[in-house]
Amino acid sequence: MQYQKVIFHTTEASKREILIARLSIEGYDGFEETDDALLAYIGTDNYDAETLQLIADEYTLPYEIETVGQQNWNAEWEKNFQPVMVDDFCTIRADFHNLEVHTAHDIIITPKMSFGTGHHATTRMMVSNMRGINFAGTSVLDFGTGTGILAILAEKLGAADILAVDNDEWAYENILENIERNDCHHIITKQGSLEHLPPRQYDVILANINRHILLQYMDDMFAATIAGGKLLMSGLLAEDEAIIKDAAGKAGFKFLRTDSYNNWICLEYEK
Repeated sequence: MQYQKVIFHTTEASKREILIARLSIEGYDGFEETDDALLAYIGTDNYDAETLQLIADEYTLPYEIETVGQQNWNAEWEKNFQPVMVDDFCTIRADFHNLEVHTAHDIIITPKMSFGTGHHATTRMMVSNMRGINFAGTSVLDFGTGTGILAILAEKLGAADILAVDNDEWAYENILENIERNDCHHIITKQGSLEHLPPRQYDVILANINRHILLQYMDDMFAATIAGGKLLMSGLLAEDEAIIKDAAGKAGFKFLRTDSYNNWICLEYEK
């Protein structure tokens, strides 16, 4: 599979964060930060030059484009991927990393191109906030699972029945590897979105996606949550909070709390 690599030349952290949020809505599903640039990846079939130019013009950013193959990306990702520690709660690492400091939970992933590698602030917040949810014996839907980090952690926290869903073929293949690598036995994977799933309800829904998708599926997520169940969602900028709260309230969710890190937020709701 061919990918377009777009190199944005900027060192501003705030601008990079906004770019990641904007580009993820447009289908970019891999991001890498270097000292002087943000690298964004999108499947060639989904690449739109006009949309890219509009975004670059909006933020007055120079950029370059390269075509790369899947294997090229994997090698580059492995070279740059660093282990992530979320306090003393969870470590996210590749199998070639030595476990130097032990945390309560250790997640090993195959470092391929996907949004949920643990480096991004929203993934870190989702992982951190899962500490406050009792997963013992629960049913869980991980909507937009990516590398499967949240689904894997849910099993480690005691969830008994987990469905991990993603509409990206590469993410779907990647989570299958990561489930096996972490010796998980309670995760079922599906490629697609909520409308492709048989109707049922879950104790907990985890959704680390983006504002557009969360708004689109808010009513569906409410219908898929049992009474008293939890919704934990991120992939959101601080400026998205009001519109997401409005949509969640109209759907019927009860707001519990907001967590924030830099310019990103994580919201917890109850049905």
